[in-house]
Amino acid sequence: MNKIVAKEILGEKIKKLVIEAPLIAHKALPGQFVMVRVDEAGERIPLTLAGADPVKGTVTIIFQEVGTTTAKLGALNEGDSVLNFAGPLGRPVEMENFGHVCIVAGGVGAAFVFWMAQAYKEKGNRLTVILGARNKELIILEKELRAVADVFLLSTDDGTAGTKGFVTDVLTGLLKSGERVDYVLTAGPLPMMKRVAGVTQPFKVRTVASLNPVMVDGTGMCGGCRVTIGGSVKFACVDGTDFDAHQVDFDELMRRTTLFKEKETESLQRHVCKLQGTA
Repeated sequence: MNKIVAKEILGEKIKKLVIEAPLIAHKALPGQFVMVRVDEAGERIPLTLAGADPVKGTVTIIFQEVGTTTAKLGALNEGDSVLNFAGPLGRPVEMENFGHVCIVAGGVGAAFVFWMAQAYKEKGNRLTVILGARNKELIILEKELRAVADVFLLSTDDGTAGTKGFVTDVLTGLLKSGERVDYVLTAGPLPMMKRVAGVTQPFKVRTVASLNPVMVDGTGMCGGCRVTIGGSVKFACVDGTDFDAHQVDFDELMRRTTLFKEKETESLQRHVCKLQGTA
C-alpha cells in the first residue's frame, strides 16, 4: 500500500498526486513510469512519473480521468492509499547536452514532459517549450514550464490563450525562422505527435516521441504495448517509452488504441452509475 500525501486538481478531470514510494523515488529517472492498481478489483494502468523526491521518499503522478481506473484514482484523497504501485519501469529518456532542445506537448502531454524539461535544463540545454491545448481551460503546468524554459510558446485550438492554432503551426514557424533546433521531444495525442514528426523530418531534426500505448503488466510479458518502429516490433514498456518519432508507425498505433474504447466506455458508465447509486 502506498499513501497519498498530497492531491491537487490541475484542471477538468486532471489530478496531481504525490505518493509515498521511497524505493521508487530513489531510483526513478525522467521518462520512466509506474504501474498502478487502485484496489483488488482494479486493472493495472501505466502512468508516467512527473517527478521524484528521494529525500522525502515521494513520487508525483499527473493524470486525466478518462476511464474507470483513473476515475477511481482521481476520487482518492490525501491519506488514502493505492494498493499496488510498481516501478520505476521503462527506459529513462536520453539525457545529455544536445544544444537547443524543443519540447512540444499537447494537453496532458505536459505532465509527461515536465520532469524531462527540468532535466534537459540541468544538462545545460537551451530549452524551448511549445505547449498546446484545445482551449485555455485544458492548459496545465503553464507556470511551471514557463519557469524552466528559455522560450515558452503557447497555442490553443480556439485562440482562448496564446496563439490560435496548433502546436505544429508554432513549431513550423520556429523551424522556418532559421533558428537551429538540435533535438525535439514530443508528448500528447497520437495525431499531434504524428504531425510533429512530419514537420521536423524535412528539417532533419532528431525527434523523439513519448508513447503511452495500452499496457497490462509493464514488463514485456503481455505484448499489449507493442509498437512498430522502423519496421520492427518493439515493446513500449521495456524498449521505450521514448522512440524515434520518424520511425514510429503512428497509423498502426492509433488503430490499436481504439480496440478497447467501447469496453472502456461501458466500464466507466457502470462505475459512474454505481457511484450515483450510493449518493
